[in-house]
This record gives sequence, structure tokens and C-alpha cells, in this order.
Amino acid sequence: MKFKSKRLSNIPPYKFAEVQKMKQEALEAGVDVIDLGVGDPDLPTPKHIVNKLAEELQNPANLKYPRFTGAPEFREAVADFYKKTYNVELDPETEVLALIGSKEGIGHLLPAIIDYGDYVLGPDPGYPVYRMTTLLADGQYYNMPVDVTNDFKPNFDSIPKDILEKAKVMFLNYPSNPTGATVEIDFYEQAIEFAKSHEIVVISDSAYNAVTYNNYKAPSILQVKGAKELAVEFGSLSKAYSMTGFRIGYVVGNKEAIKSLSIYKSNVDTGVFTPIQKAAAHALTTDQSSVTEYNLIYKKRMDTMVAALQSIGIDAKPINGGFFIWSPVPEGYTSEQFVATVLEKTGVIFTPGNIFGPGGEGYFRVSFSVPNERIQEAVERIREKLDF
Repeated sequence: MKFKSKRLSNIPPYKFAEVQKMKQEALEAGVDVIDLGVGDPDLPTPKHIVNKLAEELQNPANLKYPRFTGAPEFREAVADFYKKTYNVELDPETEVLALIGSKEGIGHLLPAIIDYGDYVLGPDPGYPVYRMTTLLADGQYYNMPVDVTNDFKPNFDSIPKDILEKAKVMFLNYPSNPTGATVEIDFYEQAIEFAKSHEIVVISDSAYNAVTYNNYKAPSILQVKGAKELAVEFGSLSKAYSMTGFRIGYVVGNKEAIKSLSIYKSNVDTGVFTPIQKAAAHALTTDQSSVTEYNLIYKKRMDTMVAALQSIGIDAKPINGGFFIWSPVPEGYTSEQFVATVLEKTGVIFTPGNIFGPGGEGYFRVSFSVPNERIQEAVERIREKLDF
């Protein structure tokens, strides 16, 4: 008797689980591990958001099955956020959908809009979920190189004609995980023009849109005229509001794509717990000082990380958005060899770049979701134990 479909058999092991296994083994061996691999904020969820969740938990009406499309308060809050932040008008009823985190939404959108054999264009290196959900939806994933030669942006003109003829969807992700790259609105204008000419749906993953530095403000693809004709944008409260465990996100934009996703979701899940949605609505529409405060903390950590890595011979550059530094491994190492060596010798965890696709080989990703003191300690350990 077989317990795995052919579809699932095509999925490679989830590499992040392997990194976490390495971490657990080190912890069990008594190592004081400094985890610079995971992108889970260590700063607490702002108190006023937690208090709002506690308040909403006291209302029995909130403890019933939630609406499939999301609580009206949350969808209206997302629409209000887009109006205030980007001057983008959204219909909360048809152009906003609540998600159990943006990862869930991405995973369910592809089987809702692509068919067997359709091609999905995605960044390489890029968030592994794009590739995995494509395979689970019986699609074909095409790696669009995003590297330093083009400021970590895809070169649309380099995509082969035969691939474009079969392409149904394109993923974009800025601020980027893993590269930390950011873009201005003109890039999205080019992307929309390209997608329209080839009848491709654009999925903009904007999970780090509010985590920005150096006076940079991340644009929304929906600011481009006509973008809602073919684009959706995913967002999350996980990073900016330190709400990773809440599992709350949203998708906005093209109403037909959102309708397809809502049909799919209504058959496989029962929505986000209503008190969480109402706490998330509160987060989006009330005092934003915690976002500003946390970004200042992350900016200081980023500066510390860049300077510390440079001091030991690592090519590290500052970023304007996101949680991660993307650096080449020292000469003589593969991505996995470097990460394994650093963990074994120092107890410091990085993420190997090849997790993010073939284009990530030769790089490693560093998170700065730990305090400054631990960042400095991590680099001192590497300085003492390894010679690059």
C-alpha cells in the first residue's frame, strides 16, 4: 500500500527543517546556539495588540466559525491601510481576502489559478515556497535569475519565448527574502507592462513591506495604473508587528484571482480565528509607533551585522528593507559546507543559500532578529575559531 502521491514524491525535503534539525542537535549537545538563520522576530508583539486580542476573546460571538473571506473589520482595515499608505483604493468585499498567513494564501492560490503543466516564473534565489507550491499544483517552475549583476531584479527580456508561451504566473518579492533587495515603483511599471504583453498573472509577495530603513518606503505594485487587471499582492502582519504566531495575512488586488482563491479556501479551511483578525485590524489602524520603534532597532542591528561581518572578511552590504543580509561564502566552501562548519566550530547558525534555489549556491543568508550583543558575540566566535 502506498502512502505518498507522485506529486508529493516530486517535492524535495524542506531544507529549513534540516537547518532546524542541525540546531536541535547542537542544543542537545549543550552548545550555546546563536541562531542567525531564522527570520522570526524576537521583539514582542506590541502590548496594545495583545490587549486587543484578550478583549476580543471575551466576546462569545467571536468564538464561532469565522467567515471564509475574513471578518469585515479586518478586510476594511487592510483597505484603509492601502489607502493611507499607497493611495490605492480597494473594495473590502471583492478585493481583499483574509489569510492564515501569506504562506498559506500563496500555497492555495496556485492550484486555484493554474493547470497541469503551466509554467510559473519565480525568482532564483527566492522564497522556497514559490517553487514547492508550483510543484504541488502540478505546474512547472522556471528560475528567473536575480543576482548582483542586475541589482537582484529579473531580466524579463532574457526569458525564453517558449517558456513565455506557457507561463501563467510570475512571482515577485520585494523587499526580498533572501537577498534584501528593494525596488522603486518604476520596476513594477516594467513588470506590469511585461505581464500584460504575455497575459501573465503577477503575484507580488510584500511580506516585508513595512520593515524598511534609511528613509526608504517600499512601493506597492497596485500603485501602477492598471495593475489590478492582472496582479495580486500578499501581505503579512508577522514581521512589522511581531505577530508570526498569530498566522494572519491578506491578499489584495485582482478580484477574479481573489474569488478563485476564496472558492479554493472555502473547501479546505474555515478561516482565521475571529479574535486574531480583530486584533490584526487594530494593529493596522491604530498607533503605528511600535513599527517605527522596531524598525529603528532592526536598523541598528543591521548596521552592527554588516560592520561585524566586514571585519572578518565577509562581503556584506547594508539593505533598505527586510530582515536579511545576503553574502557570498568565503572561497573554498559550498553554501552548505560553510554553514555546517560555522555551526560545528562556533555554535552560530546561518542559512545556506542553496535552500533558495540554484542561484543561491555560493551564498548564505543572515537574519538579524537577535539582540546586538548576540550579533557581536556570534562574529567574535567566528573570528576566534575560523580563518577566512
